[in-house]
Amino acid sequence: MPEISRFLGIVIYMNWADHPLPHFHARYGAYEIMVEIETGVVRGEFPKRALRAVLEWLDEHKAELAEDWELAQLRKPLKPISPLE
Repeated sequence: MPEISRFLGIVIYMNWADHPLPHFHARYGAYEIMVEIETGVVRGEFPKRALRAVLEWLDEHKAELAEDWELAQLRKPLKPISPLE
């Protein structure tokens, strides 16, 4: 599971050739979520503050995430994405 960003103790990653619906995974301590890139739909549990940070980061980087999703489907190296500032 290639890491693409890290901020505020949150690790963002994508899996190569993962199931359909473009998405990424986020881990914060023992919590883990899956977030759909286009819609922002979240599956899983996350602390509210960390979830707000992930969704803000998603809004800032949708195009880059979509590009990394395409690379992941081709099993190519993913590009790092800037952390939330």
